[in-house]
Amino acid sequence: MAKLDRNGVAIHYEVHGKGPTILLSHGYSSTSRMWDDQVAALKDRYQVIVWDFRGHGESDYPRDGAQYSEALTVGDILALLDTVGAKQAIVGGLSLGGYMSLAFHASHPERVRALMLFDTGPGFKKDEARAKWNDTAHKRAADFDERGLAALNASDEVRLTRHRDATGLAGSARGMLAQQNDRVIQSLDSIKVPTLVLVGANDTNFLAATDYMAAKIKGSTKVVIPDAGHAANLHQPARFNQAVEAFLAKLPAA
Repeated sequence: MAKLDRNGVAIHYEVHGKGPTILLSHGYSSTSRMWDDQVAALKDRYQVIVWDFRGHGESDYPRDGAQYSEALTVGDILALLDTVGAKQAIVGGLSLGGYMSLAFHASHPERVRALMLFDTGPGFKKDEARAKWNDTAHKRAADFDERGLAALNASDEVRLTRHRDATGLAGSARGMLAQQNDRVIQSLDSIKVPTLVLVGANDTNFLAATDYMAAKIKGSTKVVIPDAGHAANLHQPARFNQAVEAFLAKLPAA
């Protein structure tokens, strides 16, 4: 159980195996436990880093709302790679974790060997659409303020989680789930690394977003996992792992 000190905020992370580095980021209100099947499948050949976002799981839950942001999350990823000595990594994530993987690439493309984007989207170009998304994020935060952990939904990736309280989830909704601009979606055209775009066939909220990313990212690989929803890695772990390993096998040597 390792902790990374980020200016007084402890970030929980785990390093499994040896080899080329893969860093996986979980979805909003989930934790690193959602990746257990992927860690088991990959650790014999890769160094797999999983971690808990600030405000989630075993990481710290800062009381100051300013301690939750896209920029700080990107900084957390950078600090994790520096800590394990990885000059480059295969960077991936699901939902919010996928969005933050794109945000990390937009800031530090030289540190990304490849991208893996699971059941996620790139944000919004139009201010109106972003405002609607942010309104939902702020409502989720208010619900956590009012009802605590009882406000957690029952989705599969969330059922695996253990949070100490709901303060971090509220702060994360306001500062990390809510989006400030169109920086990430505008960066898609600039992505030159191999990219896997994967979505569960039943994840209706993200089918269009993954189609958009696959079209915008030159040379990307698109995979649709049948009989899977938003947590494609949990609903169909064997098919998910097969798709990931096929993608990894085709990467140029580091």
